[in-house]
Amino acid sequence: MSLIRADKIQVAYEHRIIIDDLSLAIPEGKITTIIGTNGCGKSTLLKALTRIQAIKQGHIYLDGQAISSLPTKEVAKKIALLPQVLEAAQGISVYDLISYGRFPHQKYLGSLTQEDRTKIHWAMEVTKITDLANREVDSLSGGQRQRVWIAMALAQDTDTIFLDEPTTYLDMNHQLEILELLQVLNQSVGKTIIMVLHDLNLSARFSDYLVAMKNGEIRYEGSVKQIMTADILRDVFSIEAQLTEDPIHHYPILLTYQLIK
Repeated sequence: MSLIRADKIQVAYEHRIIIDDLSLAIPEGKITTIIGTNGCGKSTLLKALTRIQAIKQGHIYLDGQAISSLPTKEVAKKIALLPQVLEAAQGISVYDLISYGRFPHQKYLGSLTQEDRTKIHWAMEVTKITDLANREVDSLSGGQRQRVWIAMALAQDTDTIFLDEPTTYLDMNHQLEILELLQVLNQSVGKTIIMVLHDLNLSARFSDYLVAMKNGEIRYEGSVKQIMTADILRDVFSIEAQLTEDPIHHYPILLTYQLIK
């Protein structure tokens, strides 16, 4: 497993500080979801943890080493990121897109080894898209395309996968499809999953650990039952929330809410 830790980091866009003095250790082998209002720094934190966004101060460690000191390919062998906006080259096939996930492992440009092909086929089988291999990505539904991107991350063969709002623009059944797939990858394959979600009920249902952000800082972190409380939701989202408990899995459910006036 890859251990990821941020120590007193600061992230800024030009002169505007987005995150300041933030520390976080990602729970190993768990599904961690980052929640908070728009603009609180959730996506920025994901980008910083995956070295997409440079930090101004502090340190981010990957397996005990400063991530800034590691070669790009070494980082890409350990962590994968699916950003919020995903664009594939026009006309590219599903198989070819997934094959891009093998780039960090390739020694020679353009040459897939038997191991590469094995990983690609495994990723397609796990995500149940083998029958789509020759289809153009542009021709797929939103849910199918999201599975293809996840398959590309799986082909990358990392311990950890970061996803920024993986259910955005998907309808209810496809949201469940994607989150159930991520849960299987976590529980059956052992992947550490870190994602940003807006839906609190989906966050509660599919997460082991919640990180609640506000104004560029981590205000709360802990188990779902520790974080999904009326007091914390009032502080983080400025809402008065009515909560109940799921009768089957016993996680908190947000029934309704209203703005604090």
